[in-house]
Amino acid sequence: MNNYRININYAKALFILAGDLGMQDAVAEDMRLVGKVCAENHVLNVFFSNPTVKESKKQAVVEALFRGKVSEPAMVFLAFVVRRNRTVNLRGISNAYLDIYRESRGIVKADFVTAIEVNAETEQTVRDMVSRHTGKHVELNATVDDRMLGGFTMSFDNNMYDARLRTKIQKLRKEYSKNIYESKL
Repeated sequence: MNNYRININYAKALFILAGDLGMQDAVAEDMRLVGKVCAENHVLNVFFSNPTVKESKKQAVVEALFRGKVSEPAMVFLAFVVRRNRTVNLRGISNAYLDIYRESRGIVKADFVTAIEVNAETEQTVRDMVSRHTGKHVELNATVDDRMLGGFTMSFDNNMYDARLRTKIQKLRKEYSKNIYESKL
C-alpha cells in the first residue's frame, strides 16, 4: 500500500520535528538510508506489508536494522510509524521527506542515464547545465543502462531530454517514411 497522502503527511511531520531539533540534515541522511534499505530488500517490504505479523516483531526488525545507524529523532519516528501500522509506507515516507528537504534547500534531483560510464568532468558539466537551467543546486544520479544503444536521457523537475540513439533513428524513420513527391490529387 503506497499512499501518497500518508507519505507526505508523515514526512512533513518528521521535517517539522527535525527542524525544531535543528537536525534536518542528519535526518535527511537517515531517510536516505531507510529508503535505500527498503528499496533494496523485497523480503523486508513483504514482511512489513504482512498484516498477520505482530507490531512487536516489526518493531524488533526496525530496531535491529536501524539502531545505531540513524539519529535518535529518526529512531523515535520509525518506532512511531511502526505503532501506527505504517511500516509498509517507510520507503514512500523517506522519499517524501527527501523531496521536502531538497525543496527547502533549493536542490533539484536530476537523473542522468547513459549507455556507457561517464567521467567526473562530464558529470560536472551536466550538473552545471541543469543548475543554470533551474537556478538550483543539483543532486545528480548518474546511471548506466547497457540496453541503451547510445546517447543519454536527462530528467529533472518534470522535464526530460531524450538524446538516445534509438529515438533519433525512430525520428529519422518517421521523417523518411513520408513521400513528399506523391501527388495529393
